[in-house]
Amino acid sequence: MFEGRRLLIATKHGKEKVIAPIIEAQIRVKCFVSSEFDTDQLGTFTGEIERQKDVLTTLKQKCLLAMEMENCDLAMASEGSFGPHPSLFFIPANDEFLIFIDKLNGLEIIVRELSTDTNFNAAQVDTEKEVFEFAKAIKFPSHGLILRKAKNDFTEIVKGINSEAKLLQNSQYFLRQYGSLYIETDMRALYNPIRMQVIEKVTHKMAQKLNTFCPSCLMPGFGVVKVKPGLPCLLCNYGTNNALSHIFECHKCKYIHELKYPNEQTQADPISCDRCNP
Repeated sequence: MFEGRRLLIATKHGKEKVIAPIIEAQIRVKCFVSSEFDTDQLGTFTGEIERQKDVLTTLKQKCLLAMEMENCDLAMASEGSFGPHPSLFFIPANDEFLIFIDKLNGLEIIVRELSTDTNFNAAQVDTEKEVFEFAKAIKFPSHGLILRKAKNDFTEIVKGINSEAKLLQNSQYFLRQYGSLYIETDMRALYNPIRMQVIEKVTHKMAQKLNTFCPSCLMPGFGVVKVKPGLPCLLCNYGTNNALSHIFECHKCKYIHELKYPNEQTQADPISCDRCNP
């Protein structure tokens, strides 16, 4: 279905470096990147161009706009967001989505990787010492930095700072001009190897899904769409939040299959039981 076809990776931030080798090997396509398409038109991490739509809508729009520009029928794009983990509230997280669209066969497949492996951070600082302490904490210079006057001030902004000389020059300028500066991790993939590793993980998930076929119509992309909780506690038999089953669904024919005990466990450890361990 995919072998020998050209697949567009809609990015301007170097994501093809991790996406292309995996996808080319797994589904035997030929990946390329558009030199004309600017993904920043749909929003930037730093906020000077605000993202107007939710993550999934933006992700699909990014892919479709790039496909139209390059006149191709097979494409992938990723979209990440950063902030508090949805359940581990005080821990920052990278929520990365990857979409695969095949117009020729009417396929649209989305996978997700929610990771606490991120150095996403920002601070308003007043001294050069604080600047370099922040830089050290986010693994600078292997990971880039962004400087501006204040969090919501976009009049002057310097991105992609990845050397001590650049950091010193620009931080001295902002501190001299304004007395303080806003410093943040550059979360664009080409300046953030930690994020690139998360993109690599989500790409492996996509490759696995593209090589999993619906038992009914044999279309690729058959995968888990819902986790059903309720695995009974070993002690009291009360239903826990642990997975009782995984619900698989075909994107094309909507065939549904329920796989019970997906983790090969029929009972949950009492430590995860709200009744035995409230």
